[in-house]
Amino acid sequence: MSCGLLFKKTVPRMEHESEDERWIWLSFAPEHRLILAAYAGAMTQDAADEIVKQTCMRIDEENLPLFVTDGRKYYKQALLDKYSYIAKFPRTGRRGRPRKTMQMPAPKLKYAQVVKEREGGAIVNIEKRIIFGTFDDINDTNISTSHIERENLTLRQDNNRLTRKTLGYSKTDEWLQYHATLQMTEHNFVRTHDSLKKPYKKQIKGKVWRKYKNQTPMMSAGITDHIWTLKELLTFPYHKNINT
Repeated sequence: MSCGLLFKKTVPRMEHESEDERWIWLSFAPEHRLILAAYAGAMTQDAADEIVKQTCMRIDEENLPLFVTDGRKYYKQALLDKYSYIAKFPRTGRRGRPRKTMQMPAPKLKYAQVVKEREGGAIVNIEKRIIFGTFDDINDTNISTSHIERENLTLRQDNNRLTRKTLGYSKTDEWLQYHATLQMTEHNFVRTHDSLKKPYKKQIKGKVWRKYKNQTPMMSAGITDHIWTLKELLTFPYHKNINT
């Protein structure tokens, strides 16, 4: 996908110590406004590993996109563990211990970060860092998290389980994950997005009118050919292929 994949976390559901918080980890394909994975987990390396694992199951691993995240360290290690090789160095014949093997990123892996510096709650500086890859391989304009930041706002508005200090906030991991999965599926199959509209010409009484066809993220990605209703989504036999 030309614009790459974005990873981000939305608001925690409970205010506890760091590793006891629960976040919705997202991966997002901005070209199609498609949520690839939504995982409710703690702010840990294991959670980052899981969101990367789920995402990589749904992309073309032979033609990796550009991965873009914020400055959290967990993503770098998760991507490196998934797409890397072990480099072995030959002996030099000199005295001393031989050079240790090293985990190296796969040549096809492209990864960048958007690091925001804040003072007093306000953003004072934004830095774009290329972690894996080169400036020749990565278009600077694609290093952005604006699309997924906007998606985080939508999730908070639509999901009362993410609203803190209310009776609606989620109290168990299991149901938070259920709701996140339902919200992701509704977003992909049912909700249309203005940025995905396709123009076409329609002739009415001899006149040609420029019209637009609404699309959902799944239609944009070519996975389904129509806008699903919520009833269709909730009653679809999940064990069947959606194209049948």
